[in-house]
Amino acid sequence: MNGVHWRHWPGAADRPAIALHCMLGSGRSWGPIADRLDGRIDLRAPDWPGHGRSAAWQPGPGPDITTTAARLVGAAIDRPLDLIGHSFGAVVALRIAVAAPQAIRSLTLVEPVLFAALPARDRDADGLMDRLLAAEAAGDRAGATRMFMRHWGGTDPDAAQAPARAQMQAQMATVLDSMPDLYDDRGRILRDGGIEAIEAPVLLISGAQSPPGIHSIAEALAARMADVGRATVPGAGHMAPLTHPDAVAGLIAANLDRA
Repeated sequence: MNGVHWRHWPGAADRPAIALHCMLGSGRSWGPIADRLDGRIDLRAPDWPGHGRSAAWQPGPGPDITTTAARLVGAAIDRPLDLIGHSFGAVVALRIAVAAPQAIRSLTLVEPVLFAALPARDRDADGLMDRLLAAEAAGDRAGATRMFMRHWGGTDPDAAQAPARAQMQAQMATVLDSMPDLYDDRGRILRDGGIEAIEAPVLLISGAQSPPGIHSIAEALAARMADVGRATVPGAGHMAPLTHPDAVAGLIAANLDRA
């Protein structure tokens, strides 16, 4: 896809890595992690379409946002690498690993929001999806944005300057478009034999203060993985890579060592 901005933190040439950010964020969020890894990997991070410095994205007849994201990252992989993802980015990373397990040297997933891994009755236990869809149906994009950011511990739109607030509201189109992937597994990540085919070391990281569903997702995914570890960051919530970069970087480093 044209118009995708990539960020780069140079490091060991023989250790390429890609990090994938959460919705309504940008690749810049991996800067504190890259600083703490101190060059042990050569790290790149895209800004998703409609995010950061990348071109705008609009839903339409073409590929959905999750497919678009997976394709743009897949096209950038030319040899086995370390793949790291947070939230929506972790779902994209897992989708890539299932599609091309041979391309993954290690896989670190921070708070993957693949609610489809849970029993149907538990997927929207906190009602977030229903509330977001109701706000969108009522034409209240500002309310949907506020609800989403407060739920996940992101920037308060009401405290942001007008241009940033408008950008967040525009980015909500990608959040809404991703819901069939996150809640219904439109990309078939959970198909039989898919996750089981990942042979690379996997680490699932959760924030101790995150909603219970996040921990249940990690448990469900880990049960299907051949070489997996789980870690919980004390005092952290969903935005652990930003709020607790020392702990998250240390855990990523431990998974890098396993590969």
